[in-house]
Amino acid sequence: MNLEDYRALFATVSLVLILVVAFPALSTVVSFPSGGERFSELWLLGPNHMAEGYPFNVGVGEEYSVFVGVSNHMGCSEYYMVCVKFRNQTQPLPDSLNSIPSPLNSTYEFQFFLADGETWESPLIFSVQGEPMFVGNISINEVVFPVSCSSTWESERNGFFYQLFFELWMYDGDSSSFRYHNRFVGIWLNTTVQEAAF
Repeated sequence: MNLEDYRALFATVSLVLILVVAFPALSTVVSFPSGGERFSELWLLGPNHMAEGYPFNVGVGEEYSVFVGVSNHMGCSEYYMVCVKFRNQTQPLPDSLNSIPSPLNSTYEFQFFLADGETWESPLIFSVQGEPMFVGNISINEVVFPVSCSSTWESERNGFFYQLFFELWMYDGDSSSFRYHNRFVGIWLNTTVQEAAF
């Protein structure tokens, strides 16, 4: 081996050692692709912070609570939005097969950043205002939103039914806007319950 070969070998070994030593520091700043599946989670928990006991029979003007949560497993930081929507039994839900959100307007929104592996969760306190067959407003976290939503009597289930549902959206840097992330959860509400007479 001549002197040039030794220099090349020394430079290569030095560069490899520098990268090995610097990798832990770089991994805190630079996101390296992982081989796993990339996805986001969206969930809804009942008032006792469990996947049970969801509000169903709701009295007009009464307050109820749930918890909504999101977990990021996308491999990098993401900017999320959870849209809260309200509908009757005939209005459209999101189309999961075609990744199309419901065309209904959001009544409330949460926006937040999550690093990869992080989880966000928030309580949501709501009440419906109006009559069992017509909900004029919905209050979410003490903010009132007009919904003007009527329901028809369902004789099979004996009630007027509505659905409170949550869509997950994620910020898309290419379009500089939020895009529906093809995940939604919801609960049905029966407003037929009347307050007990005293």
